Amino acid sequence: MVSISLLAEKKLKKVYLGVGSNIGLREEHLKKAKILISYHPKIKFLRAAPVYKTEPVGGPTQGKFLNTVWEIETELSPRDLLQMLLSTERSLGRAETREKNTPRTIDLDILFYDDLTLQEADLTIPHPKISERWFVLKPLWDLASELIHPILGKSVCQMLDECHESY
Repeated sequence: MVSISLLAEKKLKKVYLGVGSNIGLREEHLKKAKILISYHPKIKFLRAAPVYKTEPVGGPTQGKFLNTVWEIETELSPRDLLQMLLSTERSLGRAETREKNTPRTIDLDILFYDDLTLQEADLTIPHPKISERWFVLKPLWDLASELIHPILGKSVCQMLDECHESY
C-alpha cells in the first residue's frame, strides 16, 4: 500500500524561478516575494541562489537589479503557477504593464518547470532568453549547474560558459 504522502510527492514538479528587483527597497521586495511564495499551500520552497547585483538589459535608463534564482517544488500547473506569480508581483507593487525591460519592484519568471516545454501566447517554458542572460544563468548555475535545457540540449554550465558576462 502506498501512503498518501508518497502520492502527493509524485505530483510535485521541480521548478526554477528567476527573480529580480530594481525599484525601491530591492532586498525587501525579494524577501517579501519569497515569503508569499513559501506560504502557498501547493509550493515547497527548496533553495535560493546567492543574490547578484546586475546591470539592466535594454529599456530606459534605470537602476541596477538584484537577481537570484529560487528552486521550488509545486503541484500547481504551469498556468496556475504563472497566475500566482503575477498576483505576487501585483501585491508587491509591480505595475500592471508588462512592457519588456522596464524598471520593476519585482519580476518573477518561470525558467524551468521540470523538463516541460511549452509555448503559448503569454507563457513559454523554458524561458526563451535563458541562454542569453548572465543574470539568470549565474544564480541558476549556483543551484543546478548540470541541469539540461530540454530544447537546446545544453547544461546550465555550458550555457553560462557561452554567455557574455554582464554584471
